[in-house]
Formats: sequence, structure tokens, C-alpha cells
Amino acid sequence: MAIFEGAGVALITPFKENGDVNYDKLAEILEDQIAGGTDSIVICGTTGESSTMTHEEHIDVIRFTCQRVAGRIPVIAGTGSNSTAEAIHLSQEAERAGADGLLLVTPYYNKATQNGLIAHYKAVAASVKVPILLYHIPGRTGVTMAPSTIVTLCREVPNIVGVKEASGNISGIATMMSMADGCVDLYSGNDSEIVPMLSLGGKGVISVLSNVAPRQTHDICQYYFDGDVKKSAQMQLEAIPLINALFCEVNPIPVKAAMNLMGMEVGPMRMPLTEMEPQNQEKLAAAMRAYGIL
Repeated sequence: MAIFEGAGVALITPFKENGDVNYDKLAEILEDQIAGGTDSIVICGTTGESSTMTHEEHIDVIRFTCQRVAGRIPVIAGTGSNSTAEAIHLSQEAERAGADGLLLVTPYYNKATQNGLIAHYKAVAASVKVPILLYHIPGRTGVTMAPSTIVTLCREVPNIVGVKEASGNISGIATMMSMADGCVDLYSGNDSEIVPMLSLGGKGVISVLSNVAPRQTHDICQYYFDGDVKKSAQMQLEAIPLINALFCEVNPIPVKAAMNLMGMEVGPMRMPLTEMEPQNQEKLAAAMRAYGIL
């Protein structure tokens, strides 16, 4: 059984002006997401600026999220690293904190071989019992997982159950799903590709858009599951201008700017990310108004 089906939010991490994690605001955002129909919380991923967190902060945010959500929907914790030992440590701590699943990005910078990727993921998976999603995003990591590598891991390792696919390579993803014969739970990692991924047998999306439009993102998936593919596709296409605006600068700069424009007061980015350029913020605000969320 899949960890979740539908729209999981790749949640931002709210910070105070001094850079500390704003736990009061995080609690508020979690409640808003659950009330908005989000199907899963994905915490401490790329959108959550986990790469700027200390290990202690990373684990504390996961623990806080699990306690606050309290089993109402699944919590998936980002625990990937380019160091296998560090990924094992974070994964074990997330499991102890109560995470329902883990999201493990491909090791970045090292440029491991396909055999190295398999060895890395098998080592992390052996250290925990909770289900794991691979995270394939070569644009950020510089590493491409072959379709056969993803299928091998999902077939041979019981608690590696699927992949968040953000490669944008629909042909490669189709090849992978044809090889998988049902052993890979596929999630779109790109908000612009939710319906295409669902059409290939996907379970849903891990979404940046959900931070500002949780109900709409959930509904794109739900209409598809309910058999109303035309409505699902229509909603997907209507969201494209906003999705493009949310990625006109590197994620999560635009989505945090969008949330602040909505009055959610999620605070600043941590360096080296900086505030959104004024001309891009104007484009973002226009797209939000056109979509009806501002």
C-alpha cells in the first residue's frame, strides 16, 4: 500500500527574522494544510531549506511536525545526504521521531555510479523499517538515476517503495514504469506534470504549489482518481501560469514570497538564498491574482 495517494505538500520552513525556526508559525501552517485537504506532509525537503539546517534543527523540525500532525495524515521526512553515514543518522532519527516515511534525495556532488547509488540506498534502507521514497532531481544533484536502478531498488528492497520524479524526462519515466510492473509508487516532483504522471500510473504529487493552493492541488489528483480526467487536466492547465511564477527563481524563494504576500508571515530565506527580485515578485503577484489566491 502506498504511503499516500494524492497531493503531498513539500512544506516550507518558516523562520523568524533572526533566522530561528518559527515553530508557532509551523504549527499554524500544518493545521492550514490539513484543513485544506493536503494528503501528506513532506517536511525538511528542498523546499524546507533543509540544506541550511543543523542536524539538531533538522531532527527537531521533523519531531515537532510528527507530534503536531499526530497521525492525521502521513508525515514524510527528508533525510537524504551526499554522505551515506549522515543519511543513515538522519533517517534513524526521523524514524524515532515518528515519521511515516522518508524521502531520500540522490547523493549530490559525489556523482556516484549506478552501483554506488544502489549501495547507498540499500545501506540507508537497511538501517530503518519505515518506507522510503527515492528522490530523483538531477537538475539539483548532478546525478541521474537510470530507470533500471530505480526499479531494481524498489523490487529488491522491501522498504524502498517508490520515487519522487523531478527529472522532467517523461520518456524515461514511462520506460521506468513499463519495467516496474507495479513495484514503483510514482509521485510527480514537478507541479506542471501532475496529470502526465498520474496517466503513467502515478500515485500523486509532492508539491510546492500545495503551500499556497492545497485544496486545488488535492483536487487535481482527486478528480483524476474519480475518473474525471478532463476536469483534472483543466485544473492542471489553469494552474500552469502560477506554477511557472512559483519557479521563476530558485525554489523556495518564490513560494515563500507568495506566502508572505498572502499574509502568512513565513519569514525570510536563509542565505545563500535571498529575497525575490522586485520585478519577479510583481509577476508572481499578478499570477496569484489571476489564479484567485491573492
